[in-house]
Amino acid sequence: MTDWSQLSHAYGSAEDIPALLDRIEADPSDACWNDLWSALCHQGSVYSASFAALPRLTAIAATGADTKEQLNALHLAAGIVAGADQLNEVGDVRAKNAQDISALLRMANEHLRTAPDRTDYIYLLEAVLAFEGVPVWGEELACGLVHEEYQTSCPRCEADLFIAMGEYGYFSTSGDYALHDDVEKAPLRPADPGDLHGIGRRLHSLALGDGQRAVATALTYLFGGARCTDCGADFVVADRMGEFC
Repeated sequence: MTDWSQLSHAYGSAEDIPALLDRIEADPSDACWNDLWSALCHQGSVYSASFAALPRLTAIAATGADTKEQLNALHLAAGIVAGADQLNEVGDVRAKNAQDISALLRMANEHLRTAPDRTDYIYLLEAVLAFEGVPVWGEELACGLVHEEYQTSCPRCEADLFIAMGEYGYFSTSGDYALHDDVEKAPLRPADPGDLHGIGRRLHSLALGDGQRAVATALTYLFGGARCTDCGADFVVADRMGEFC
């Protein structure tokens, strides 16, 4: 039996986590989920209590009252698992939680095929990669695709860059394009789907197969080329993964 008093989360002792999980199962309000996220996966940081909560999150993902609650549990569990490398001092947390992670991966794949909208689909793609242990992509795929913007730096001059992929267009710029219309923009160069390989090819094929054509299109830009508007350096957007968001 878990001794929560010996575990910690973002704000100290984890003694309050069982009661918070109980409240979520009884009344799954957004406020309760926000409190749980804040305690267990605060700005991407995870804690000893985070992994101790995985069995309960797995149960909610399997038997939650509706799809929304099941997805909430999957998304939080994915965020926790993606941070596994932060906890080297407590051993191989993936091995210790292998059964729960395997169940979470299976459920994420099942929901992926019936995701209600583009946003949930992208978060589920990221969750699958997190549960599989795919480095970087299991943490940073969704941050830009959902908000239609990545922030990174030029590999040559290190200028801060925005990579826009959506409502404003598909371009790179060092200017604040949301506030000013006259900033210089360099159009992104989408990858030819036939030239994709590795993780890019896999994600693009999944999105197409699941009927998520807008996501598939965005992925061709993510794995395509960009140019720094400050120094003119060309680079592949996905190669800057790890510098994003």
